[in-house]
Amino acid sequence: MTGNLKWKLIAGFLLVFVAGGVTGAFFAAATARHYFMPPHRGIAAQTMREHLRAQLKLTPEQTAKISPVIEKAGAQLEQIRMETERRVHETFAQVHREISADLTDEQRTKFERMRRRHLQWQHRMHPRGPDSGDPPSPPPPP
Repeated sequence: MTGNLKWKLIAGFLLVFVAGGVTGAFFAAATARHYFMPPHRGIAAQTMREHLRAQLKLTPEQTAKISPVIEKAGAQLEQIRMETERRVHETFAQVHREISADLTDEQRTKFERMRRRHLQWQHRMHPRGPDSGDPPSPPPPP
């Protein structure tokens, strides 16, 4: 085997390895997003209805009859989600206020930068529309 052929084989194997890695990363990211990201807000009722329709092979008449119950449950679940999210925001705001009280000015500045980086990351991972009904971000610590 000539030296030129060896290099071509090595380059070919490397190309296949890199292509496999890129493909694997793409599918891993798509799968992770599906499993680890929360579902879009407000679709609980739709998801529940479709799941029941498919699993139970409901007729259109049955689907129509159970739709009000599903819509009511979806609205209740959305209300619970919003209340829980509000309570989480309030808890973190209180924690930030209490922690800030015991920090030096320099530490407080760093703590605020940490909080803002976290909020930016959160907004990138979970973008919110203007009509999402979410509570405002916690106020900066004093």
